[in-house]
Amino acid sequence: MRRTLIAAAIVAAIVAIASPATAGVEAQKVFEKIKGLEGLWKGTPEGQGDEAEAEAAAVTEVTHRFEVSAAGTIVMETMQPDTDHEMINMYFLDGDDLVLTHYCSGGNQPRMRLNRDTSTEAELVFDFDGGTNLEGADHHIHSANLKLSEGGGLESRWFAAAHGEIVGGMTFHLNRATAE
Repeated sequence: MRRTLIAAAIVAAIVAIASPATAGVEAQKVFEKIKGLEGLWKGTPEGQGDEAEAEAAAVTEVTHRFEVSAAGTIVMETMQPDTDHEMINMYFLDGDDLVLTHYCSGGNQPRMRLNRDTSTEAELVFDFDGGTNLEGADHHIHSANLKLSEGGGLESRWFAAAHGEIVGGMTFHLNRATAE
């Protein structure tokens, strides 16, 4: 009897180790979290890389607005609304994937997908997945991370690439604001 129990335990351990893990997060659950960001957010920028550092130093406050639209099927994030640098991010489900398209003030539209294996409930990682109008662009947004803090803040990180290499980025430290 004892040998049978030991053998069963060994078999169970082997099956557990050999079975693929269900790692990562579910796109639908993450999308619901992004919907929960609806509203106005304000904060400060922080640049990484010479050009981004100079740009961040010139701006003292940033505004992001999240809106749920199209019968709850998309979330539109407007970065710096009503300015010359306004940009739009659209979050939407594509089957079992969560997709982000960044409509850049530079005239290109990089597309990213949620990396469900490296993302967590608190930190969402979006990896480059192609785009439009990237040919001839000096650089483009290549990836993004959204980090939701327990205190209710949001850290929005955007990484720029040129010729396939990350060349800088911008981090926005945001908190909910009252509507203007």
